[in-house]
Amino acid sequence: MEVRPLHEGDDRSTFRSGHAELDRFFADYAGQNQFRHHIGSTYVALHGSGIVGYVTIAPAHIEADRLPESVRRGIPRYPLPVLRLARLATDSGARNLGVGSALFRHVCTLARKMGIEYGCVGIVVDAKPDAVSFYEKFGFTPLDLSEGQVASRPVPTPMFLPLGLVNAVLDGKRG
Repeated sequence: MEVRPLHEGDDRSTFRSGHAELDRFFADYAGQNQFRHHIGSTYVALHGSGIVGYVTIAPAHIEADRLPESVRRGIPRYPLPVLRLARLATDSGARNLGVGSALFRHVCTLARKMGIEYGCVGIVVDAKPDAVSFYEKFGFTPLDLSEGQVASRPVPTPMFLPLGLVNAVLDGKRG
């Protein structure tokens, strides 16, 4: 399986993850967000000749007081750089091939590179309720609910993975 940046000419029309919102984003917005607006980058997983998954990332920041206490110690109290994992989806025909894990490991590689070259304290994702366990196996921990959200609604769970655990994922010690 190859993971590479999205190309403008990639055919995204046949990708089906089973989540209409993720499929619509990939087909209609991933390209323009990357090539026209420069607000995020999408990477695709290829198996054979087809796209079997994608992940979209963007640089972001997080307020230090939103981080877990164990990470906060000794960190400055101003906004900190993170890599935001915006979307991750696997084609329904490619389930159980390790596509999601391969894409996530690629994100970890990018976060580690960002940490070395520009600064990055970890990865942040707003995990859909059915994806929380996927991220937990890599060591993500939930962040506090944002103001205005209630735990009884099925909203995404903001989660954080510190850069130290990103390295553990890449070294094969997590996930």
